[in-house]
Amino acid sequence: MDIKIGSKNIGLSYPTYFIADIAANHDGDLDRAKSLIRLAKEAGADAAKFQNFKAPKIVSDYGFTHMNSQVSHQASWKKSVFQVYSDASIPTNWTPILKEECDKVGIEYFTSPYDFESIDEVDPYLPAYKVGSGEIDWIESLELMASKGKPVLIATGAANIGEVQKAVHAILAINPQLVLMQCNTNYTASPENYQYINLNVLKTYASMFPGVVLGLSDHTHGNATVLGAVTLGARVIERHFTDSNDREGPDHKFAMNPTAWASMVQETRLLEKALGTADKFITRNEQETQVVQRRCLRAARDIKAGEVFSRDMIDVLRPATPGAIKPDQIKSVIGTRAASDLPFGKELRWTDLVS
Repeated sequence: MDIKIGSKNIGLSYPTYFIADIAANHDGDLDRAKSLIRLAKEAGADAAKFQNFKAPKIVSDYGFTHMNSQVSHQASWKKSVFQVYSDASIPTNWTPILKEECDKVGIEYFTSPYDFESIDEVDPYLPAYKVGSGEIDWIESLELMASKGKPVLIATGAANIGEVQKAVHAILAINPQLVLMQCNTNYTASPENYQYINLNVLKTYASMFPGVVLGLSDHTHGNATVLGAVTLGARVIERHFTDSNDREGPDHKFAMNPTAWASMVQETRLLEKALGTADKFITRNEQETQVVQRRCLRAARDIKAGEVFSRDMIDVLRPATPGAIKPDQIKSVIGTRAASDLPFGKELRWTDLVS
């Protein structure tokens, strides 16, 4: 089924919907967050997304400090995981301000809330909920968001198909407005990650869950994954967004800058045009080439009225003059007689023949 976010319809028949995930790239600066909203709009994003969490309700300081070592992208962080999350958290009073800025420039305000209290706090400001991959098996949280009656977008990184199925069924039991997003949650932006994106999972999702909208939440730098996903039916794309990949912070390195983002949107719009329709027909801009590139039947020599056509009296040559007999009808011409004299090279028409 198609869904609607704000004023925009989302589904296979509509343009791809782009979410610029600003996340923690505001670096704790409200003015910078507002600036990134404006830049995202200028680059062609449909929505600017943030994250609403309180560090004690999303990470355990004890848990991370007692791990043997940091893993994945967190290994390069200069602060503790708990401190990074504390620094990246958005004050509650930012929400109406960011929403107002989004409204001002004409872009939707999104956020991913990471605890029950945050879900309730941001609800008045959201057109839809975006659920991060890490929440996929926290069913009670998914059910709370689904119960708000708004579209739910859920990423499925680092999950197996059984976990995806359980989450999808939990949401759909409450709310049919679902965007199911393939995702790989390695945030290093390494070129090696392409082999793990597995865009063909979108085919599996389309087969298993035919009523949902497909999407891609991606952390690579090029356009290949996005273009491939859209070709396979994804109509929601989420990528991290920053004004500069040189900034310090957990998300800047694998985010897209405005120039790269605008290029991605432009290439996708061209792809959407190229995908076109599943109907096969001669298009308007092929009308002339079907004449000059196709062939028709022509007199292979001067032919007198009354002569009976044999195969050696017929040439099959370009151009396919409108109204001439097509090559696939040659067997029907053999054995007929010329109704009048026909000069060498003239196209054959059914009016030139008699049985």
